[in-house]
Amino acid sequence: MYNLQAVIRKSINNTNMQFEKLGYLANNLANYNTIGYKTSRFEQILREDGYVDGAIRCNALQGSIRVSKNPYDIAIEGEGYIPVVSPDGEVQYTRDGSLKRGANGYLVTVDDWMVGDGIKIPANSYKFEIKPNGDVINYDNAGSLPEKIGTIPIVQFDSPESLDHGHNNKMVPNEDSGNPRLVHNDNIRQYATEASNTNIYDEINDLMRLNTSMIASMNLMKVADDMYNKAINIRE
Repeated sequence: MYNLQAVIRKSINNTNMQFEKLGYLANNLANYNTIGYKTSRFEQILREDGYVDGAIRCNALQGSIRVSKNPYDIAIEGEGYIPVVSPDGEVQYTRDGSLKRGANGYLVTVDDWMVGDGIKIPANSYKFEIKPNGDVINYDNAGSLPEKIGTIPIVQFDSPESLDHGHNNKMVPNEDSGNPRLVHNDNIRQYATEASNTNIYDEINDLMRLNTSMIASMNLMKVADDMYNKAINIRE
């Protein structure tokens, strides 16, 4: 009787882990077209006692760079994240470089988080350039001298794979990832965005494997449950 109960407990635990992994796979597929999205990996670990544990890892590999016609669009070639600040003062980090000029003139993300310490694009700006080192250069008119109005900062982490997903395609550091450190960079590209690094073929392959595994686990639970019921009936 004890062994049957143990089998059922393990099957329930392992099936729950599979359902949790299914959620991450579905989220990765849903964000296939999200700019700068980093895929979550749910790594299953089989313990010696037969129970399955799960660990979440962030796939920090760079996605492909796509050319844009929007001067507010930027992409980071290589490592690094852009620190952004919410209207409430919360700081998170992103590789989504589809920026815009906010209502107050500051450079912001698509959901109005301010880039860095605040870079204000003048209302009378004729054009502006974003240099590879992050410097934002403004021109008041066709013949004016360039004026530096700010710098887009780039930070790196000791272990970017350990970052947690935060609000709306942003990342949040933790003890494992380490604290952000400001780096001197030369890898910002204007008129470009970074695509999601989700490999749709790998995700679908994992989804099919997971589906087969979940069916097997459910069948095993049904067999164990039937045996458990028969054992109870025999005792009665």
